[in-house]
Amino acid sequence: MGGISRDCRDCRVDLGDPSPSSNARRSLFLRVGAAFFAGFFVCLAVVAQYASSNQSCLPLSLFTALLPTHVGTPEWHQYPPAEPTNAFPSMFPSSVGYPGPTQAGAEPGVAATAPAYPLHTGSVHLVSPTRFSQDNAKDFDIFRSWGSLSPWYSIQRGRFGVDSGPEAPDTCNITGVHLLHRHGARYPADYSRGTGPGGFALKLNMNAENITATGPLSFLDEWTYKLGNEGLTPFGRSQLYDLGVSMRMRYGFLLKNFSETNTIPVFRTESQTRMLNSAQNFALGFFGYPLEGQYQQQIMIEAKGFNNTLAPYRSCANNDVPHRGYRGQLYADAWKAVYLRDTVPRLQQYLEGVELDIEDVYAMQELCAFETVALGYSKFCELFTEKEWEAFDYSYDLNLWYGVAWGSPVGRGEGIGYVQELVSRLTQTPIKTHNSSTNATLHNAVTFPLGHSLYVDATHEVVVLNVLTALNLSSFAAMGPLPTDHIPEQRTFRTAELAPFATNVQFQLLSCSTEQDPQIRVIVNDGVAPLTNLKGCRDHPDGMCSIHAFVDAQKENIRSTDWDFVCNADWTIPDGWETVTGYPPLKIRRPAGVFR
Repeated sequence: MGGISRDCRDCRVDLGDPSPSSNARRSLFLRVGAAFFAGFFVCLAVVAQYASSNQSCLPLSLFTALLPTHVGTPEWHQYPPAEPTNAFPSMFPSSVGYPGPTQAGAEPGVAATAPAYPLHTGSVHLVSPTRFSQDNAKDFDIFRSWGSLSPWYSIQRGRFGVDSGPEAPDTCNITGVHLLHRHGARYPADYSRGTGPGGFALKLNMNAENITATGPLSFLDEWTYKLGNEGLTPFGRSQLYDLGVSMRMRYGFLLKNFSETNTIPVFRTESQTRMLNSAQNFALGFFGYPLEGQYQQQIMIEAKGFNNTLAPYRSCANNDVPHRGYRGQLYADAWKAVYLRDTVPRLQQYLEGVELDIEDVYAMQELCAFETVALGYSKFCELFTEKEWEAFDYSYDLNLWYGVAWGSPVGRGEGIGYVQELVSRLTQTPIKTHNSSTNATLHNAVTFPLGHSLYVDATHEVVVLNVLTALNLSSFAAMGPLPTDHIPEQRTFRTAELAPFATNVQFQLLSCSTEQDPQIRVIVNDGVAPLTNLKGCRDHPDGMCSIHAFVDAQKENIRSTDWDFVCNADWTIPDGWETVTGYPPLKIRRPAGVFR
């Protein structure tokens, strides 16, 4: 009866009435089979565990599934809720009386009285990667390798060529400060544009059903796009609040001048949300809550059709012509093709089902910076080497050098309006002719007061670089045009130093017993900048120049800068043309028309 059925010899085994020997054979077969499969699954578990801790050693995707379809989708949290059910404002008054006795103390003045200056590290609240693609030098700081996406930090004494700190020199008293600062850390541009970090997220999401991620990219299995759109991040808010506290600690004594004249300061910002929020957080840090009655906030409109020295590109027509304004992208793209050519295939081996290109990998580097300043930490930071981060940093230098600074044909023209306002404040003389981005309507005794000892203006990083260029602080341009095939060894222009998030420029006014005339210094992120290239400014160990000589030099800069020509004339850029003055080619002027 036993054996293989003739009718279905390929379908089943008919064991019939087994004998004792056949039972033994079957038992042995089952034990061996069970042991084999148990061992197989144990091996799988061991290898999977090994893969999770040694991801770079397993380029194959044997143990990964396709990416979930939610990968790359926006994950946005709306807070506060529009109509919270437990909100009863009348039951939670902001004051109930009974404040207790208080008395304000003396105003602080660290910059004027302390023997040293408190330095700012810039990375509070942020978590550095626990590892990189390969070991980095012990002194490597990734937070200072993101170009203008870096948080601001105090520049090392002497870095800009002046061996002096931002504290008042021994023989000097600080009499005034004009502060120009950038907004705090923000989210990137609109997710729906399809470029940059948002574009990379969209690409993953659209191809999720075909993608497997392994090794160092396995975190993409659960990754969603958590970045908002251009507004301040929580860390960005803290940057401006901290900057306000810092400036109150340094220059709070200047408020005595307002008390004596029965006036309050006027600070300026513009209408973009991150700009207004930055100014408000700065004020909260500087004055404390409540703000009412302590200062007045001028909000200038940022939009086409409105003159605004804090957003001059809005009224400069040539700024919107790609090969004139913001032309730095071409130089940055050329450099990306050089430094990322080996990075793309290195990361591609861990991602199957979608082809990475240079822009994708560059977006991963941007995601590292943006996620860190938004969320506190980013796994994308671990994917790159120290050299790749240095190269990323340099890509921002190229973009902004050629786009808005000394290498830009419109950089100087766009910054000259603010220089005019600075001279007006320093000389306490109203601007007579408004022939740049200055706004004649707002230049009155109320909204643009003269004679104050403290001014604070909030703007963008591109405008800070416009202004430094227009001031002719050419020591930052000493290296000349930036190459696109390598990083120069000695770099005088670094956006992480000059234009990071919350960057700040202090125009410090001083009265010194050793100097006959009032003095001025320019301090960028606590680094004293040399003024020796300005006519009439001598080589001073503390970087000082007489206000009279400084003003004369700036008046010459104003006279030699033709805003109308820079922004409205139809000039052309010859092949191979470069500039280190931020000014366009001096061609015969033609009316604005069809741009070439």
